[in-house]
Amino acid sequence: MRRVAKLSAACIASAALALTATACGSTSSDSSSSSSSSGDGGKGVKIGLAYDVGGRGDRSFNDSAARGADKAEKEFGGSVKELTAKTSDTEADREQRLSDLADAGYNPIVAVGYAYAPSMTKVAAKYPKTTFGIVDSVVNGKNVDSITFTEEQGSYLAGVAAALKTKKDHVGFIGGVDVPLIKKFEAGFVQGVKETNPKIKVDTQYLSHGSDTSGFASPDKGKEAAQGMLDKGADVIYTAAGSSGNGAIEAVSGAKGAWAIGVDSDQFNIPGLAKYKNSILTSVVKNVDVGVYDLIKSVRDAKPLTGNNVYSLAKEGVSLSTSGGFLTDIQPKLDAAKKKIVDGQTKVKATP
Repeated sequence: MRRVAKLSAACIASAALALTATACGSTSSDSSSSSSSSGDGGKGVKIGLAYDVGGRGDRSFNDSAARGADKAEKEFGGSVKELTAKTSDTEADREQRLSDLADAGYNPIVAVGYAYAPSMTKVAAKYPKTTFGIVDSVVNGKNVDSITFTEEQGSYLAGVAAALKTKKDHVGFIGGVDVPLIKKFEAGFVQGVKETNPKIKVDTQYLSHGSDTSGFASPDKGKEAAQGMLDKGADVIYTAAGSSGNGAIEAVSGAKGAWAIGVDSDQFNIPGLAKYKNSILTSVVKNVDVGVYDLIKSVRDAKPLTGNNVYSLAKEGVSLSTSGGFLTDIQPKLDAAKKKIVDGQTKVKATP
């Protein structure tokens, strides 16, 4: 009887959340899934995911977070509620999204992306018994787990790879939005290139600026930017721009001898990019899934993570993918560069 009552309560909470979103004219799209728990007495977990623009299916950042939640749901049972941001979001929209999840009893609630930092600061304080997680930003709160990464370190290795693979001594970096987080990708990449071969030219371009987050969800902009760099002579292009990077990869695939470097997920193995995979040299993998899974497990174990938990190169929080075997000939040099970072010999800058 207790199990039935619990399930009924979950259904009522989910219905209330749906009604709230509709009544408020929410700018987000949402989806949910559930599964029966096994071996845990029917307790399961109720995971709330607030995605950045692009949401599940972006073949990059959000998908990596989704993998962590999917793994936890499969392992522990329970349900996942997903809400997705849009480029037109206001601060009030983000705050409402997190509040809706908290009101419906989801715990933990994971916000994917730095844009949620101000709203999480407010909402987490209002719901002290709920554990919140935020990816790519640090929010100070007794019930908040800040899941951050050393993107600059993974990007440094991408820069080394680009420098060793370019035949024209000309490479490029495309950032989604001109903000401090993406500047970390640029800084590491440029440093890696220049410390490998200072003669190489590095072009940089951002797709949007400030509060305009369209640069993370505009494949057409990514394609146009990459084509512009190819036309100017670049033959290796690294894009840190969410789903906009899909367009950049497409452009690179049409240029003979050119390489694309993916980001966040191993984009060589993304089904939607399969026809371009032979042009994907490597990807700077950011294991957002590991951070998300760790948080969910900690809540399930009644030992919630809090504070700033940094996933570094040394902890395999970031890495270079090797799918396709395109790095085999330069792997010893990449391994040596990685060792210097891990040992502290190479200090990678977080700003350009």
